[in-house]
Amino acid sequence: MKHTGTIKQANTYRTYIRFKQLFLLLMVAIVAVVALVAIGCGSSGLTISQVVQTLLGRGDKQSSVIVWNLRLPRTVTAIVGGIGLASVGCVMQSILRNPLASSSTLGVSQGAAFGAAFAIIALGAGMQHQTLDGVGISNPYSVSVCAFIGSMLSTSVVLGLSRFKRITPQTMILSGVALSSLFSGGTTLLQYFADDVKVAAVVFWTFGNLGSTSWREILIMTVVVTASMIYFMLNPWNYNALQSGEDTAKGLGVNTNRFLLSSMVICSVTASVIVSYCGIINFIGLIAPHLMRRVVGSDYRYLLPASALMGSVLLLLSDTVARLVVQPVILPIGAITSFLGAPLFLYLIFKGGSRR
Repeated sequence: MKHTGTIKQANTYRTYIRFKQLFLLLMVAIVAVVALVAIGCGSSGLTISQVVQTLLGRGDKQSSVIVWNLRLPRTVTAIVGGIGLASVGCVMQSILRNPLASSSTLGVSQGAAFGAAFAIIALGAGMQHQTLDGVGISNPYSVSVCAFIGSMLSTSVVLGLSRFKRITPQTMILSGVALSSLFSGGTTLLQYFADDVKVAAVVFWTFGNLGSTSWREILIMTVVVTASMIYFMLNPWNYNALQSGEDTAKGLGVNTNRFLLSSMVICSVTASVIVSYCGIINFIGLIAPHLMRRVVGSDYRYLLPASALMGSVLLLLSDTVARLVVQPVILPIGAITSFLGAPLFLYLIFKGGSRR
C-alpha cells in the first residue's frame, strides 16, 4: 500500500513537471506570435503572412524597409529588454528575499536618469530635432554612457554597504530607496538650472523609448542579457536554497556571500545596460515574476525562464499599445508599462491577501 502511494506521488510530480515544461513551450510560442503581431501592427497595415514572407526574404521592397529598418529592431529590443528586466527582477527577489525587489527599488533606474540628465544638460547632448515620437538627442552615445555610469554608481554604493558593512537584504532595499531619492533630487536640480529645450530632452529620455536602438546597441544588449541568463540558469538550485534563508543555503553548501555579490553585480550590469539604451521602463521586472510564480511556482528552474518570457510578452504588448493608441504619435513606453503594471500589481496584492 505504501509502495502504491509512493508511485502515485511520483506520477503526480512527473505530471506537474511536464505541465511546467509544456507551459514554457507555450510561452515561447506566445512570444513569437506577439512579436509577429507587433511587427505587423501600424499604419502600413501589414498582415502576419506578409511579415513572415518578408522575414524569409520574399517580401516586396516597401515591406522589407518597414520590417527590417523600422519594426524589427524595435521588436527585438522589446524582447531582449523584457527578458533582461524580468530575469533581473526575478533574481533580485530571490537574493534579497523581498517580493518588491527590482532594479528600480535599488536606485539603478534613478541613477541612470541622473547620468542621462547630466549628459544632456551639463555635457550638451540635448535636443537637436523633433520627431513624431518625441525629441532626438544630439549625442545619444554620451547619454547612454553617462546613464550607465550613473546606474552603476548607485549599484556600487549598495554593494559596498553589503560587502563592508554586512547590511541585511532588507536594509539593502532601504539603501536603494535612499539612493533613489538622492538621484531624483540631483536630477531635479539639474533640470531647475537648464533651459526648456534641455529639460524637454531629459523628460523624454526618462519616458523610455524602444525605437532609439540601433542593431549595434541591440547586439550589446543581447550579449549582456544572454550571458546573465546563462549564469542565472546554471544556478537555479542556489536561488531555490536562498528562499529558505541564508543559514539554510549555507547548510546546503552555498557560499552565500560570494554568490549574493556575484548575482547582484550581474543583475546590476544587465539592468544598467538596458536602461542606458532604452530609458526607464517600470514594472516589467516586478510584475513578470509575480505572474509566473502563480503558474509555475517558486522553483527557479522554471520560474526564471517563464519570467523572462513573460517580460518579453509584457514589453511587446506595451510597446504595441504605445504605437497604436494615438497614431502616428508613439506614446512613452515607460508611461504605458506603469499605467498597465500598477493596477495589475495591486490586483495581485489584493488577490494574494484574500487567499491568506
